[in-house]
Amino acid sequence: MKHRFFISLIFVLIWGQNGVCSETLVVRERININRDWRYQENDPVGVDSALHYFRLKPYLLPCANNFIIFGKKHRRPEGNPGGNIAYVSSDFDDSGWRQLNLPHDWAIEGPFNIDYMGSTGKLPYWGIRWYRKTFELTESDAGKQIYLDIDGAMSYASVWCNGQYVGGWPYGYASFRLDLTPYIKVGQKNVLAIRLDNPDDASRWYPGSGIYRNVWLLKTSPVHVEQWGTFVRNVQLNQEKAIMEMGVNVENHAGKDVQVEVRTGIYLQDENGHPMGDKVAQYITKSIAIKKDSWASARFQFEVDAPKLWSIDTPNCYVAVSRIFKDGQEVDCYETPFGIRTIEFTHDQGFMLNGRKVAIKGVCMHHDLGALGAAFNKVAAERQLRIMKEMGANAIRTSHNPPAPELVALCDRMGLMMQLELADTWQKGKRKNDYNLLFDDWSEADMRSLVRHYRNHPSVIMWSIGNEVPDQMTDQGIIIARNLTAYCHDEDPTRPTSLGCNKRDAIFRDIVNQVDIFGLNYFHKTYPLFKEYNPTRRYHASETSSATSSRGEYFFPVTTHVDDSRSGFQLSSYDMTTIGWGCAPEVQFKMNEEYPFMSGEFVWTGFDYLGEPTPYNKDLTNLLNFSDPAELEKARKELEELGKIKTPSRSSYFGIVDLCGFPKDRYYNYKSYWCPDVPTVHILPHWNWEERIGKITPVHIYTSGDAVELFLNGKPLGRREKIHSYDRLTWDDVHYEPGVLKAVAYKNGQKWAEEVVETTGKPAALQVTPEKTVLKNDGTDLSFIRVAIVDSKGRAVPRSKNHLKFSVSGPAEIVATDNGDATSLLPFQLSERDAYNGLALVILRGKYMEQGKVILTVESKGLPKQKVILKVK
Repeated sequence: MKHRFFISLIFVLIWGQNGVCSETLVVRERININRDWRYQENDPVGVDSALHYFRLKPYLLPCANNFIIFGKKHRRPEGNPGGNIAYVSSDFDDSGWRQLNLPHDWAIEGPFNIDYMGSTGKLPYWGIRWYRKTFELTESDAGKQIYLDIDGAMSYASVWCNGQYVGGWPYGYASFRLDLTPYIKVGQKNVLAIRLDNPDDASRWYPGSGIYRNVWLLKTSPVHVEQWGTFVRNVQLNQEKAIMEMGVNVENHAGKDVQVEVRTGIYLQDENGHPMGDKVAQYITKSIAIKKDSWASARFQFEVDAPKLWSIDTPNCYVAVSRIFKDGQEVDCYETPFGIRTIEFTHDQGFMLNGRKVAIKGVCMHHDLGALGAAFNKVAAERQLRIMKEMGANAIRTSHNPPAPELVALCDRMGLMMQLELADTWQKGKRKNDYNLLFDDWSEADMRSLVRHYRNHPSVIMWSIGNEVPDQMTDQGIIIARNLTAYCHDEDPTRPTSLGCNKRDAIFRDIVNQVDIFGLNYFHKTYPLFKEYNPTRRYHASETSSATSSRGEYFFPVTTHVDDSRSGFQLSSYDMTTIGWGCAPEVQFKMNEEYPFMSGEFVWTGFDYLGEPTPYNKDLTNLLNFSDPAELEKARKELEELGKIKTPSRSSYFGIVDLCGFPKDRYYNYKSYWCPDVPTVHILPHWNWEERIGKITPVHIYTSGDAVELFLNGKPLGRREKIHSYDRLTWDDVHYEPGVLKAVAYKNGQKWAEEVVETTGKPAALQVTPEKTVLKNDGTDLSFIRVAIVDSKGRAVPRSKNHLKFSVSGPAEIVATDNGDATSLLPFQLSERDAYNGLALVILRGKYMEQGKVILTVESKGLPKQKVILKVK
């Protein structure tokens, strides 16, 4: 029991709506309180630096209760810190503050500043901000436990309720709960005041800011299931039967010892994560005694006949519904979503899911949502996952931090495996104010809360305890890795731990033995060495490739060299450019095939993201990735030269798709290889090169076929055969002439797929294509609308950069616009933008509780006005 500590956890459930938990006498209510907050910059005038206590000192570990404290260093500060600050008072008049809804990222509003660091998006994410929320509790809430659940606040959050300090959590990516019960007033208004203190120089990428994830108010009986207080594990599994073990932790705030009965039923899960249909297992009933101000656990097994397994193709999920009875009355009802499946990493064949080898086709993803910033939106997140899955990806690595709860639930439902990561640093930092400042005091709490939060989700296949930490080469790092792995195993003995290492020689240190699977970032050429040195060790490719490109940009001659004198801070989409530590996608594919013990890969990255515009970001931490002295010195000189000029780049070039979600050419390389049974052939570049008539213009083709014939204006240019499944096919001696370039792919001697690229006419029209035309009126639903510049025949004009203006009428609003150009410093909130290589994006949001027809109008000088009709209902 020495490892036991209380952290309240969150489930994405609305109680009383699913027909299973709606009969409770004391209803568990989980209420979203995102709407109608007040927001203000900076502390009140005259406040001294005392409030920096909340950044620089450890503070109370916020628990489901106040009787278990995690270590002396987390004891509650004396008195009521900050209680004399006007902003925390219930009587403070905040009517002059800005009104807004959460989730909210203040930094995405900009403005961009070319003098800011490109590594963090050239956006002002640092500073002190206050949020206030007024809510009422009725007399019927008397005697209940009242909790505040915050899914993510960036960062150093401190919370007051009715003028009294409650607690907080410093790590901006952590989800946490605070107990408001001692501070609330039933039958009256209650006021929350939340202070964030987001430091500068705290991240290598755009961290976002504000209360950027969902916030909830939870009401429960004094006797209830602890937050994240359940687990479900496989004991025995075959086609006929699954034997599962479950634990249910119940805590007691009733003021006396109690005896309770825990009754659990098992159901299949619907698409919203709730029970559906009849029980698939009989009720399991356990009686437990719970001491006053304590907790107790019910442990039991149950059986599921003919279990429906969770897999990437059939992501079946179940729900365990645990009902708590005290004195014969039901006082709580708690749902635990889970899946039935087995996972195993082997030392020779890689990863096994349900006993079958599955190559991990993973992508690394930062947490921002492009033009929406860090403010979480489920519709936008689902869109990103869908685009990745359509490309053939089957796994997501949350780089380099805990994710939003809804993202994990989406991966459960969509059949995407996940590697969840703790942090980018341990004791040794990469930035002055990054996680290294918190590590000693908070890493155990953060690690345990991450694992306990997500240990029942079938999509999660491993825990990453860190990424490229400088400590990997120190003796202290070995101790840290051992401890973090122990915390993970204590909370969840069913999943392995990993560590993403970017130092080749770490493989020869004892740190390799402190995790279950050793993660390698890059070093693809040294896989044979790793296998030879320790053949029984389990490895995986935790980060690969680092290829870079800009959508629709092509430079001649085709080369791997980056020359910004001709590129305008763009990178060629011939897909020949990689960062010094990386490699082209097909090089990594080759290594995956030759060394299956690596289990597949997690590509850096699926989407472009805000910040880290390597190689245009002046980021000295990039040097940490180089082990070869000659490469290190070359990179150092390049960074020194880059430091002499102002670079406009504010987002990455690593993405397989751009910041808008528009595929780059690389997308079809991955799709061709990862989806060999899907007919695919893709030609690059486009064929609009009036200045290149007669000049050599190489043609590259990605295909899932095994051979391709190429034709230019009907003339055959030859047939290329794949030698390996991962080959790209090239025609390096094509002389450009306007017209039609046609590729015909074959597989097993049969025609497989065909693509045509044509020289287009001049821009003549606007093509406006919404991804969906009906929006919900919940105030969060989005429609992503693609705008293309087309010629008179409706063909996209690939080099067009027409200026576009957008307007909307009806119950919707323009949330953001973008075009995928990493060098654009125009605010995303503008209702006008240049197309970038023929494309732009408009994001519409339906208004809250309004209905009706929406008309989006798109205009561009010299082109016919275009309108598209949507509906909000």
